[in-house]
Order: sequence, then C-alpha cells, then structure tokens
Amino acid sequence: MKPVTVPFFISHQGCPHTCVFCDQRTISGANGELPTAELIRDRINLWRSSARERPLEVAFFGGTFTALPEEIQSELLAPLQPLLEAGTVDSVRISTRPDYIDADHVAWLSERGVSTIELGVQSMDDSVLAASGRGHVAAESLNAIRCIKRQGIRAGAQLMPGLPGDSPASSLASLEQVISAGVDFIRIYPTVVLQGTELARRYSAGEFMPLSLDRGVLLCALLLHRAMQAGIPVIRIGLQADHGLDAESILAGCWHPALGQLVRSQLYADLVCRFVPSGQRATVYCHPARLSDVIGVKRETLLSQLRRGVQMRVVPDAALQNEELTIQTEDSCTTYSVIADLHYSIHEV
Repeated sequence: MKPVTVPFFISHQGCPHTCVFCDQRTISGANGELPTAELIRDRINLWRSSARERPLEVAFFGGTFTALPEEIQSELLAPLQPLLEAGTVDSVRISTRPDYIDADHVAWLSERGVSTIELGVQSMDDSVLAASGRGHVAAESLNAIRCIKRQGIRAGAQLMPGLPGDSPASSLASLEQVISAGVDFIRIYPTVVLQGTELARRYSAGEFMPLSLDRGVLLCALLLHRAMQAGIPVIRIGLQADHGLDAESILAGCWHPALGQLVRSQLYADLVCRFVPSGQRATVYCHPARLSDVIGVKRETLLSQLRRGVQMRVVPDAALQNEELTIQTEDSCTTYSVIADLHYSIHEV
C-alpha cells in the first residue's frame, strides 16, 4: 500500500551553497523556518486522520538535511521516534547533498528511522556541476549512493537536464551513471530560470539558453524511456506548480504544470506514430490509468494524429499493462510496449 507523505519544507536550511538555478523558497513556497516538535506532531495527527489505513511517511524536503548541525537533525527526528515505535509513522525520508553523506552519518540516520535519502545529484558531468556552482563533483554522488545502499536505505537521485554546459548526451550519461550506481528511484527536474537567480542574470545577458518546452519534453521522454527500460521508477518529472512557483516566477525553461503528463503522452504518441501509418483509422486500447496520457494534454495526441490523417479512437482495457497499447487498424491488431517497441536516439533530441 502506497504511503501518505507528510511533508515538511526546510528550504535551503543547512545548504552552504547558492547554485545558479536555486531559489528554494519559491520552489517550495515555504519561508525556510524549521518546524517545531509541536508542529511536527500536530501535522502528523492531522494527516493521520485522513490517511485511513495507509501508512504515513514523514518527509523533510528542500534543504540539506545532513548539513544541519547534528543537534538540529536530532531535534527534527526526535518527535518521530515514539511514533515510529508505535507504528503511527511507518518511515522517514530526507533530502540532502551528495557531499554531506558518509557511512557513520548514514548509520546514525538509519538508527533514527530514516529509510529513504534523496540526493540532489543534478548532473554527473563535472564541468556542468562547476558551471552551475554546485560545489561538489560527480564522484561524490557515486560515493553517496553506494554509501546509502550499503546501509540498506533507499537512495533517490534528482537530475536537472539543461543546466549550463549540459547536453542531451550528458543528461543521458548522468542518468545511466546513477542507475548503474544503484538508485531506487529518480526525479527529473528540467532546468527552469527563476526570477532573482544567477541563472536569470545569465539568461537576461544572453549568456545562457535554457531548454524550450518542446525540446525539454523530448529529452525527458528519452530519459524516462531509458529509466523504464532499466526498471527504475521516475517518481516525478518537473517542479510542482504550487505556492510561488508559476508563470510569473519563471522567466524561461522547460516548465508546464502538467509536464509529467506531457512527457508520458510523448511516449504513447511516438508508439502510435510508429505503428499506425498516415491516413488510417485506428482503435487504441490502453490501461484505464493511462487513458489521459494516451489522449494527451488537451487532447493534443488525438489532434496531432488528425494532422497526419489518422482518426484515432482510445478505449480503456484493464487487461493491459500500464506501458502497453493494443493498436487495431484496418490491417492488424497487435499489442505493443513503450518499453520494448520504442527506440530513441540521442540525435533526435
């Protein structure tokens, strides 16, 4: 049963750097203050009342948890200990930087109920990391992932395609490296230019050209497809549209309030294009959970098929897997998989 996440945002707390893209307060909509023990308990009780039988996961997002003074980390985790022992809280998740992880501290976190650590990897290209002001190198990300996995904790990696100096090939290589290192899940946050950041200054001065929405969707589709082939879940694509993050705070870059759906729709649209010739009628069957993805945001997939002369009808079929489509045309009826039957080239992005 999927847990209910009880979030606490500690924007930029503990982080010793200001990366060129960073404005954590806008991204999270939080003011960066650390939650008190009372607030932690009260929010857990509130969420527990609506979670019914689903387990609760407490998550500290936004800051660099392990860069906080150890006494502060203890204060944040202390209210959770009796709740973990009683089974009221099932697990704890934190986010941090790769260069603030070592074996002793991971063991310390594990003893206090932390079962998932997300790392802000962003890129595995040292030149991209340097150009973005990250303050760490790729080797530290690999070491951190391996350190976390050795302790039996789930490791996640956040990647940011489109950073200064990045390329589609570099983004794909970054993905491949974190998969090889053993991550359990990935978030893909294509770079956006936020007001008030160093990246905004570079963009305004003509020194940085971000990914467009169209190119970003194609790149993210390539990355998602590769992760699916490797069996690694991509749990989010794109920053969440919430609080201060909106069209006014974003100057440029690959952002859309439904970016994840745009990317998934791209996969299914590409599968249809590959196996349905122009000018034909087609009935496409998909799992009910993927109906909106196959139709497309604002029915864009249906409209794009019409532009190539394909009249497409979409029908839910619970017997199919999430990644499968059964395509019935005038000549055939075959089930295809976006994992096995799509093939992307880095040169297409």
